[in-house]
Amino acid sequence: RKLQMDEKFKEWDKKAATDGDSNEEREKKRALFQQNRPEHPACQVSGHLMVNRVPGNFHIEAKSKNHNLNSAMTNLTHIVNHLSFGEPIELQSRKTKRILKQVPEEHRQFSPMDGGSYFTRDFHQAYHHYIKVVSTHLNMGSSSTNSMTTYQFLEQSQIVYYDTNNVPEARFSYDLSPMSVVVEKGGRKWYDYLTSLCAIIGGTYTLLGMIDAVLYKVFKPKKL
Repeated sequence: RKLQMDEKFKEWDKKAATDGDSNEEREKKRALFQQNRPEHPACQVSGHLMVNRVPGNFHIEAKSKNHNLNSAMTNLTHIVNHLSFGEPIELQSRKTKRILKQVPEEHRQFSPMDGGSYFTRDFHQAYHHYIKVVSTHLNMGSSSTNSMTTYQFLEQSQIVYYDTNNVPEARFSYDLSPMSVVVEKGGRKWYDYLTSLCAIIGGTYTLLGMIDAVLYKVFKPKKL
């Protein structure tokens, strides 16, 4: 595996040198290709799953045809670098990125599990993740070019304990919410501005009239 990754990096490094990429970017890429780092000795899983819009799950467990291991004794500690539903980040168009930049921060729950660490210190236990997926319609303008549909999700995780003969697995169970969220960006109409202006002028006129009436009563000359 390491030899294969080294060959891939050499091919990429030649292309990066030709394209004029910076040394910092090349070092970051090298770190991604190094699979035998002492601080990360475990497996790395990446990819995409095509699923139907129905409740389901996917799970990760230790299994190998080339290694003799006791799957029931494996440690399922894992780190979620990225998990999202919908269009993958690397395939997002300029339109998608432009729309997502306009979305408020409180509505950006597209990948809340990113960077999460789930440690299990004992045998025969693993984390199970329960995910509620909510479709989100983003309308950042009046035209269709400023609209898109994406997915947010909420998650809860808990440790599940297994019998000594069962194989622990990191399970991700997802369910689609029957409700959806609509995020719209609306501007003020010209008549809203006109109404506000008239209200300000009317309030100012009324206030000045009250002040004038009070001053008149206070300073009105008294008849002898």
